[in-house]
Amino acid sequence: VQLVESGGGLVQAGGSLKLSCAASENIFGFNAMGWHRQAPGKERELVAEIRRNGREYYAPSVEGRFTISRDFAKNNVSLQMTSLKSEDTAIYYCAARTRSDFLFDAWGRGAQVTVSS
Repeated sequence: VQLVESGGGLVQAGGSLKLSCAASENIFGFNAMGWHRQAPGKERELVAEIRRNGREYYAPSVEGRFTISRDFAKNNVSLQMTSLKSEDTAIYYCAARTRSDFLFDAWGRGAQVTVSS
C-alpha cells in the first residue's frame, strides 16, 4: 500500500493546519491508521491513531488540540491540528497497520509542519 501525505506547511503559533493522507488501497480492513511525527534531534513518536473499531488514541501532548478522522469512501485519513505550538514543528508521517495488531507496516514519506512563534 502507498500512503501520500499532503497539507503540510508554515503556520503561526495558535493557528490551525490539516494534514491528509491518501491510501492506494481500501483502508476499511486495516487494523489502524495513524500519524507520527519526528522533530529535529528527536525520535519519531506516535501522535494519533484511529483503530479498526473507530477508537482513537492521542499522545498527551496533542490531546484536545488534534483530531484524527478517516473517510472510507476516499481511502483517506486526516489530522486536524489546532492551537499549534512551536514544539509541534516536525515532519509528520502517515502510517498504517495493515496486518499487524502492533506494528505500523506502511509509511508515507512525510510532510513538513513548521510552527513559527
